[in-house]
Amino acid sequence: QLVAYEVKRMRTEEGNKQKILRHIKELAEKLYKNENPYPAVTMHKVQKPTEGCHLRLHQKHFPRLDEGTVQWIIDQATAKLQTAPPAVKAEKKCMVPSGPPIAAIMERNGNALANSARRLEVVRNCISYVFENKMLEAKKLFPAVLRAMKGRAARHCLTQELNLHVQQNRAVLDHQQFDFIIRMMNCCLQDCTAMDEHGIAAALLPLVTAFCRKLSPGITQFAYSCVQEHV
Repeated sequence: QLVAYEVKRMRTEEGNKQKILRHIKELAEKLYKNENPYPAVTMHKVQKPTEGCHLRLHQKHFPRLDEGTVQWIIDQATAKLQTAPPAVKAEKKCMVPSGPPIAAIMERNGNALANSARRLEVVRNCISYVFENKMLEAKKLFPAVLRAMKGRAARHCLTQELNLHVQQNRAVLDHQQFDFIIRMMNCCLQDCTAMDEHGIAAALLPLVTAFCRKLSPGITQFAYSCVQEHV
């Protein structure tokens, strides 16, 4: 129904916080009523006898119940139940028009795909600069790359690009290259969620055992030693 009827209203409300909040409040009430259609039933509390009441003198005897009166009350209640409406109201099915296409709603986010492609391009370029030893260019792009790592597509792109360089036997790095690659990997793993565990994190596993740097003759440091603290 929102998609079908409310798009114009949403557009007119853009920029007006009070109207947006009122709209959200209305929605919240509708959703709440949908989940809680029946008001809470008040329970009758039966009072407990006070302490020491059994020690009182002149206690009244419990009156004898009249069988006819009790039966009459039961019959009245049964009759009421039979004429009462059903406890669960029948669902009213209705046709909701499809409304404007999703593209119409997403117009203001029309640049999302373009932005995503641009981010991936930035990641690719930065990695290329690192491996081509154009460190000044890589430094310029580096903050944008770290920001891009918030998105799964960019994290996936990082693993793909690094994998290509491993296949080209470019896994032994100098100190500056190693530092850049480690920072990217750390940022990528930091933003990974549980959903990425068997995708992006798993794709990084063979890479962190491939990329390395020579610390001194006969001593090699691999990337995993710098990223193994991540969950």
